[in-house]
Amino acid sequence: MKKQNRYSLYIGRFQPFHDGHLWCVKEMLNKGKKVCIAVMDIHDLEPKNNPYTYTQVFNKISNTMFDEIKSGDVVITKIPAIDSINYGRDVGYKLIEHLPPESIKKISATKIRENK
Repeated sequence: MKKQNRYSLYIGRFQPFHDGHLWCVKEMLNKGKKVCIAVMDIHDLEPKNNPYTYTQVFNKISNTMFDEIKSGDVVITKIPAIDSINYGRDVGYKLIEHLPPESIKKISATKIRENK
């Protein structure tokens, strides 16, 4: 499948970036999409539930997706803490929900943080 020039946006805290997040990114890539992973810089605002800094999250994603980043299929960008996602009229992009299998749906970043 041919890759597009546009990117699919994937927004999250990624506290930490885990196999559920990886599954979502790979779903988009497998559908021929490039992916922009937008990491919320939220550690300083809410450190209790967001123990990892942007740099730590960036490094984890970079190490996990090295080849995809090197090829340009994945890019990572920092964004501020997001309260809501809004759009107006049809501006040329879709809102797409990726429904993971039960094994992925069970993954909990909270449980991962508690077991560190």
